[in-house]
Amino acid sequence: MAHDDLRAYLAALEKHGQLRRISDPVDADVDLSAAANAAGRLEGTGPALLFDNLRDITGGRVALNVHGSWANHAVALDLPPATPVRQQVEELARRWNDFPVPPDRRTDPPFTQNRLTGEDVDLFRVLPLFRLNDSDGGFYLDKAAVVSRDPTDPEHFGKQNVGIYRLQVKGRNRLGMQPGSIHDIAKHLRLAEERGQDLPVAIAVGVDPVTSIVAATPMRYEDSEYEMAGALRGAPAPIATAPLTGIDVPWGTEVLLEGVIEGRVREVEGPFGEFTGHYSGGRSMAVVRIDQISYRTDPIFEHLYLGRPWTEIDYLMGPATCVPLLAQLRTEFPEVRAVNAMYTHGLLVIVSTATRYGGFAKAVGLRTMTTAHGLGYCKVVIVVDEDVDPFNLPQVMWALSTKVNGPADVVNLPQMSILPLDPGADPQGISNKLLIDATTPVRPDARGRHEHPVRDLPGVDAWMRWLRAPHTPVPAHAASTVEAEPPAVCPRCAEPSPERQAASAEPGRWEIYACGRCHYGWRTTEPPHRVRPESFPPGLRWTRLDIAGAPELPLIPPLLPPASP
Repeated sequence: MAHDDLRAYLAALEKHGQLRRISDPVDADVDLSAAANAAGRLEGTGPALLFDNLRDITGGRVALNVHGSWANHAVALDLPPATPVRQQVEELARRWNDFPVPPDRRTDPPFTQNRLTGEDVDLFRVLPLFRLNDSDGGFYLDKAAVVSRDPTDPEHFGKQNVGIYRLQVKGRNRLGMQPGSIHDIAKHLRLAEERGQDLPVAIAVGVDPVTSIVAATPMRYEDSEYEMAGALRGAPAPIATAPLTGIDVPWGTEVLLEGVIEGRVREVEGPFGEFTGHYSGGRSMAVVRIDQISYRTDPIFEHLYLGRPWTEIDYLMGPATCVPLLAQLRTEFPEVRAVNAMYTHGLLVIVSTATRYGGFAKAVGLRTMTTAHGLGYCKVVIVVDEDVDPFNLPQVMWALSTKVNGPADVVNLPQMSILPLDPGADPQGISNKLLIDATTPVRPDARGRHEHPVRDLPGVDAWMRWLRAPHTPVPAHAASTVEAEPPAVCPRCAEPSPERQAASAEPGRWEIYACGRCHYGWRTTEPPHRVRPESFPPGLRWTRLDIAGAPELPLIPPLLPPASP
């Protein structure tokens, strides 16, 4: 069942053992961020944390690490907590195709229970604010859904943007905001400022889990995040009308801030410990004036710790970055099998694809860099074969270590665009990008010796299922017996009359044979493709010429002539 608000989601997490309630007194300035930092280090199993007893803060409740594990992310999508990561991404991709699903517009949203206007507007009165990282420039809101409209087309529902942007608290009714140039809200602000206007905004703190996911998802300008939320949650997303601005906001919002981004007003904002694992320095950024606060009784302040990966933001943004990239690439390259953009919001991307012809993988990698998201991210793109799982790093490392020939397979693209937060950019917003082709060369590219890769054995999938559920029957195959007649030829080179080397203690169970010419050895109970000439892989059959012309490995020194007496 889809979760309509944060509280329903927390209840579902608690049902699955993925919520820890902390009622002992804790220090907001010391303990909250440290606890969330620690939860992100639990390798995909960290629970959500709900604090309700903060020293020196009356009545404050804080939720942290809500999306901060693969188990929590699965529950957000109404999947079993143990759902594997790639399966979660594939399910997101399947639901992505259900877009658009019109929202469910509701009345009487719970955030209308309390309201502050005029001189009573005071962020410190409503939110239990605390610093996330030691050197942050102040208190921040960093998981709020910020909603704005295109001022030139305000009635266009799809052009209404829902995004997550960092917001520095600068006073009781003022926030500093960083609208990155690659984000839709930056376009909204530019259009408003060109007309000499402020940009109305609604800032929803504490929303349902899928709204947070779509707010962190790169989407096309005219595609509605609310209609995508309906597709991803499998039910229309509940929305309501904000009482002051008339903007569409998540119905279950805990705290709603309404006001404007002041046109052509800039103030220093930052520094802030970012998702890149580095602080971004102070910059001149936009300013938000809050004119009204609406909130639920006893609201929950949902916050997000971010810093050196992995933290909650990596779980929140990772799958949401993979899926749109996959969808965009498949429209032009249906051979693309999977995209792993989990790392630092897609600054590094791994793409798995089939290849049509030589150079094809490089074309896929370059297109990845030139998607809407890739223009600001995708600094390193690794392309692997279709039989390499991009979510399995040992497989990716194998492809890199055996398929890459530096001069031909590594492409350095100078002076490309990158988001300003990338600490490696120089100057800011500009970086070289790297494409690594780790696929098997195909004609007309005939480099290397990759014709016969080792494949997983036929019984691997059955044994993996058993290893995950060991109380089920062992996937053993029926026992084989020796055929009455001994093999006539070697399966690999067809040399007649192979020699019997050994036999089972129990007569008739098995025998071992070896070829006197190519030295192939086999047991008679092995699968057919190993013991029957007609079933042996053609590419690995040997002829007399293969054996006679077998090259001597250069690493083995030649035999020395015998020493003279």
